[in-house]
Parts: sequence; C-alpha cells; structure tokens
Amino acid sequence: MAIYKQPCDEGVVLAAPPSLPPAEPARRWVLAATILGSSLTFVDGTVVNVALPALQRELGATVGDVQWVVEAYGLLLSALLLVGGSLGDRFGRRRVYAMGIVLFAAASAACGLAGSVRELVVARGLQGAGAALLVPGSLAIISASFPARERGRAIGTWSGFSAIATAFGPVLGGWLIENRSWRWAFFMNLPVAVAVLGLLYWRVPESRDPEAAGPLDWPGAALVTIGLGGIVYGLLESSHLAWGHPRVAGALGAGLAGLLAFGAVEARSRSPMVPLALFRSPTFTGANLLTLFLYGALGGVFFFLPLDLIQVQRYSATAAGAAGLPFIVVLFLLSRWSGGLVDRFGARRPLIVGPLIAAAGFVLLALPGIGGSYWNTIFPAMVALGLGMAVSIAPLTTTVMNAVDVRHAGIASGINNAVSRAAGLLAVALMGVLVVHVFDAEVDRRLATVSLAPRVVAAVAAERVKLGIARVAGLGLVVIRQDGCCDRLAAVC
Repeated sequence: MAIYKQPCDEGVVLAAPPSLPPAEPARRWVLAATILGSSLTFVDGTVVNVALPALQRELGATVGDVQWVVEAYGLLLSALLLVGGSLGDRFGRRRVYAMGIVLFAAASAACGLAGSVRELVVARGLQGAGAALLVPGSLAIISASFPARERGRAIGTWSGFSAIATAFGPVLGGWLIENRSWRWAFFMNLPVAVAVLGLLYWRVPESRDPEAAGPLDWPGAALVTIGLGGIVYGLLESSHLAWGHPRVAGALGAGLAGLLAFGAVEARSRSPMVPLALFRSPTFTGANLLTLFLYGALGGVFFFLPLDLIQVQRYSATAAGAAGLPFIVVLFLLSRWSGGLVDRFGARRPLIVGPLIAAAGFVLLALPGIGGSYWNTIFPAMVALGLGMAVSIAPLTTTVMNAVDVRHAGIASGINNAVSRAAGLLAVALMGVLVVHVFDAEVDRRLATVSLAPRVVAAVAAERVKLGIARVAGLGLVVIRQDGCCDRLAAVC
C-alpha cells in the first residue's frame, strides 16, 4: 500500500493511490465514447417502438408478442442495472462498459437476424443485459475522468448530446424502417458500437473503486428478476386468459413471492443491492413513488403512440419517429432553466406543477380521434409533456439525492434510475391489459350491431389480438367504422 499526500489534506494517509484524470485533450475522447455508448440505449429504446408495427406485420405478431419485445429488454435492464454499476466499480469501469457494448452489439445483430418473435424476444433480453452493464458505466467513467470542478459541465455536455441523439435517432430509424426494413433499427447499432470500442481502448483510461468490497448481490438480482418477470408475464397472459387461469395466477403469485423474498434478502444482506434503510426517509420514498408513476405513464404512452400513429393514423415510420421531436427539444432547451427552479422555489412546488403539466399533455393525447393535422393533435401534447417533464426532472433528482447521506448518493441515484426503468416495464404490461380489454369490448359491441356470417365472426375473434393489423383471410384488414359497419367486410355487413 503506497503512501501519498492527498490534496487539501493536512497529513499523510495510508491508501491506494488514486488514478489520475486524463489530460484535457483526452477528456474530449472520453466524452465522445460515453456519449456514443449511452446513446445506443437511449436511441434503441425509442427506435424499437417505431419499428414495432413493421415487425408485427412481418412476423404476424400479436400485441402480447410486441409487448414482450419491449418488456424482455426492460426486465433485464431494470433487474441488473445496480449490479452492472457494482461490477464496474470492482473490475474496472472501462472493461465492464466495453463488455456491455459488445453484448449489446451482438444482441442487436441477433435481433436484426431474428426469424421469429421468440428469437427476437430472447435477443432483446440479451440487449437489456448489455445495457445494464453500459448504462451505469457512462457517468461513472466521466466522474473518474474529470476533476470535480469540470465534472458538472462534462455531465451537462453528455446529457445534451445524448438528448440530441435521442431526438434524431427515431427519425433516422424511421427512415430506415420505411425504406429498408425494421431489421435496420437494430443493425444501425453496430457501426456505433465499433466506434465506441475503438475510442475506449484508444483514449479512455481504466478506473475502479479500490474500496469496493463484499460479495455482489446476485441473489437479490435473481429474485427481483423473478418478481418483475412473474408479474409482467401474468399481466401479459391475462390479455387472452382469465385472471383465474393457473398460468396467470401462478405467474402473478410467483412474481409477488419473488419481490417479497427480495425484500427479505436485502434486509439481511451485508452488501445489499438496495439498502432498505434508505426508504425510512419519507422524502426518498415519496420521490421514488413519484418517479414510478411519472415514468410509468411516459413509458406506456411512448409504447402505444407509434402503434396508433402508424397503424391507425396512417403516419409513415419516418413521420412517427419525428412526432416525438418537440418533447425532446423542449426537454433539452429547458433542462438548464429547470435546474434553477429548486434554488428559487424549493422542490415541492415544481414537483406539483410539473406532473400536472405532464398530465395535461397525456389528456391532450387522449382527445384526438382518427385523422386531423399533426399540429392540432399530437404537437400540443408533445410540447406539454416536454414542459411538464422539464419542470419535474431536475427537482425530482435533487430531492432524491438530498434525501440521503452524501455517502449513499451513488446508490440512491442508481435506485431511482432502476425505479424509472421498472416503471416503464410495469406500465407497458398494465396498459396492455387495459388496451386489449377495451378493444375487445368495443369490437364485441360493434359486431353485435351488424349481421355477419359465423365464419367471419370467428375469424375476427381470432385476429383481434393483433389490434391494428388484424386481418381476416380473403377479406383484408378489419377496421370497425364509427357507423358500426366493417371496412372491407361490406359484403357481409
């Protein structure tokens, strides 16, 4: 153990020598590597939603199938996110970050080559595991590579460029889907991954936490995966099976048992993935509940919106990808301004006003019917959502960080990030149940008002699980019109 004098300390301490930050020119490459790597996950999350209608059509997938395409990714990412951060601290942040990039790229290639929904879902799960390794690593590498006085500006740069990539990624992805194939939504990750790996081993130094000790919480990670996976599986299966069906009831029961066991294990663990003592703070608990509901609503909307725009409103994939641009642009432009709201008004007022504005955006999305100008229907909702989230995010993050002791800041941030990911995971499953049941009830109500041949009724019943792309062989797309009749079924209506 070497002896060194710490800056600003009045003495000599025994400790491992800290790794020195890279020189200033090299830090630009560090930023480039972390921005490009983290953008892979940000862009992929939005581009895949735009690709869902195309892959649903080509693979003949049900709405439950496309939910699993999203849920498999979110499940592994949510469950392994905190473990991924710990692995980087212990074994080297650059090494684990690179492993995440490699796994994410390999899984992206497998997604693009998938010949069935099942293959695609498995590959998406591997993508989520890769993302769990690289998502925590980007900010950790920045923190290790920049001195404290420059760290805030570096994180701000990372955030700004990541937002730009997130904004324009879906537009590029939509164009590729429209003019090439939905498979390019995954193949487009590969050249970026190669560039990131080159930058990592060319310019980014290795760093780790020399004080990281204790076993990794693999039992906790396994139990939270079982818990979330069981609940999601039960909810998705309930769309076409009764709630009392053994498969549904068993999955929900196993999921609940897994989460309860997770809590018990974390309470007894000497190095828990989620220290439950943090939740003794009402502020910390309340902020994470607000995160759960706010990001849950956002995740559910951005899953179903591209399906509605492409399958119902007849937007092109490129236009659907561009529809969310106002949300990202408003969020980006106001993020710096919103950071000062806590200093001026405290956290409570922005955390009341922001979610209310976001709620108004959700209401605006619910109002339009079929047709209408984008500028009068989707655009106002996107602006309201962007403004609401801009007002909410900085105060919410500040509240989480201020609710715990500074030595727990890293784990508190990780928990809040994991909660936001799990929120989207659960929201897609819950909203899927609601959408399918509402759709089924409406189809039944309208079919009851017309006279159809029994074979047509049976064919419609079999296809309804595909929602917007339901087709009856020989009769084409099933679209229930407002007058109660069925387009392309006029001969039997």
